[in-house]
Amino acid sequence: MEFILSVLIIVLVVCAVSALGKRINLSAPLLLVLVGALGSYIPGVRVELNPEVILIAILPPLLFAAAFRTSLVDFRSNIRSIGLLSVGYVIFTAIGVGLVAYWVFPGISLAAAIALGAVVAPPDAVAATAVARRIGMPRRVVSILEGESLVNDATALVTLRAAIATLAGGISVWQIGAQFLWAAGGGVVIGLIVAIILTQIRKRVRNVAINTSMSLAAPFIAYIPAEELHLFGISASGVLAVVVCGLLMGYKSPAMPGGASRTSQRSNWTTVQFVLENSVFLIIGLQAKDIIQQVQEDPLGLAAIWWGCLAILVAVLVLRPIWVFPATYLPRLIPSVRRADPAPSWTSPAIISWAGMRGVVTLAAALTLPEELEHRSVLILAALVVVAGTLALQGFSLPALVRMLGVRGPDKREDLLSEAAVMQRATTAGITRLREISTDDDPPEVLAMLKRRTQERGLAAWERLGRSEAESQTPSQRYAQLRQEMLGAEREEVLSLRSSGEYAHEVLAEVLDRLDVEESMLESAMEDPEFDDPTEMAVSEGGCEHLQAAHDLPTPENPYCQDCVEEGTTAVHLRMCLSCGKVACCDSSVGRHADRHYRESGHPVMRSVEQGESWRWCYPDELLG
Repeated sequence: MEFILSVLIIVLVVCAVSALGKRINLSAPLLLVLVGALGSYIPGVRVELNPEVILIAILPPLLFAAAFRTSLVDFRSNIRSIGLLSVGYVIFTAIGVGLVAYWVFPGISLAAAIALGAVVAPPDAVAATAVARRIGMPRRVVSILEGESLVNDATALVTLRAAIATLAGGISVWQIGAQFLWAAGGGVVIGLIVAIILTQIRKRVRNVAINTSMSLAAPFIAYIPAEELHLFGISASGVLAVVVCGLLMGYKSPAMPGGASRTSQRSNWTTVQFVLENSVFLIIGLQAKDIIQQVQEDPLGLAAIWWGCLAILVAVLVLRPIWVFPATYLPRLIPSVRRADPAPSWTSPAIISWAGMRGVVTLAAALTLPEELEHRSVLILAALVVVAGTLALQGFSLPALVRMLGVRGPDKREDLLSEAAVMQRATTAGITRLREISTDDDPPEVLAMLKRRTQERGLAAWERLGRSEAESQTPSQRYAQLRQEMLGAEREEVLSLRSSGEYAHEVLAEVLDRLDVEESMLESAMEDPEFDDPTEMAVSEGGCEHLQAAHDLPTPENPYCQDCVEEGTTAVHLRMCLSCGKVACCDSSVGRHADRHYRESGHPVMRSVEQGESWRWCYPDELLG
């Protein structure tokens, strides 16, 4: 009963603090750590952090959920950057922090110091991506941070195990290398096997409850066999097995039959992820009092301990940019790499350098240090200081840094254009298929209804793009709003019939379920988070003076971006300047040559030269016309 009550209180506190964080526009992980630290000093409040529970029960589902949402295509396209951060940076940090700890804490062995370095090396998956999603970073930066956080835990845990093995007895460099290869290779192979097996089962099982249950069990099905399979004195990496399994299952999921199963999985994983990822930050804060008390009587002395912890925090903050900037630009000295992936602006590595918040894996890994290790409590306190310090310093200041550097997230206009274009192609494919399978015996009204509903869905995407500043809602959104009011009345009538007892419960439940399904389909049309502020993207038929003064120019027969050709990059969404006729690519491309042309020439208006598009964009007034 005490355990259940503790869990209930944690969940309630997480919900309340997360709601407060949204209201005051403060990151929930940061606020939860602070609340937990304050709560640890309340008499009678004590939650023991069991590292096995974190590493086995909480970490696998969190990593699986993150991997399932991660684009496998983006992961592969950024594999060099992800590998340099998740493997190279972790080892570099483990050694660098280890040397600093060995220097500031006399009496701690070099192996124990490197073990501490491995503990604090991996940035946290939850903390970085939570802040990234909230403030809106460039899409590639977010992809790199997500990919790094998925793999770096495996590198850190293997490094930690090797350091602990060195503490217990001699271990050669060759043995460490063999352990790394087995941990990585074994984890990848097991993750592949589990993903293939579960995907094949998923193809054959259409039951929503069974599919959702299998999805919730998948991270443990991948993690446990990997951790139990030992070779070279070490297990395969359960973390990598979970990540590989999640990436592949997420990639294959949209092609699997059963839309109801996917909807159920998304809603269930959203809940599970919310509870787990926020609970662990609260639990981190709740460890503050116990960890601080454990170092009170350490012979190193409190002053030396706190100064040493501060030095380790500084080392963690400094070592990341020392690694990130060379890792970003040195590989591009190779011509083939530079042609395939031109060097980004210095702002991207600057953001990645400062997005290194540590989290629950760091603290859980610290608690796995051997009990007999001398000054163990000092090392655990250093890990806590790094977690709290990076969450506070980097978490609070990262949004300001992004704004100061003038870095913008994904272009909303380009996302809307892409969405509309994709929806148009999907609509065309659906109508083409309808023509292929329809027969002369099909009722004309049924065919007309199918075509109309399919076309209305496609038109809704264009409505969002073409909404004028004066319009508060698109027609599709107004339809959804009115239909929801109708559904409310229909539900009230069904509920009144339920109270009367005239109809069987099963019949009424089936009707209510159908109303819920339709309402859930309408919610996406009602929600428009990207454009809550109507001034965010003003659209007008007449437009500003620049749009009205711009005279159209003939479209080149084969439009292409000359700058992309010269730089070896790929053009995306071509635009043409209506002052000089220059064709350039948009913000979704690597070069962003349309923006560059405006900055260099001052020509105010460009229009799309993509097939089927005729919109114009005014740079000075940020107006679409």
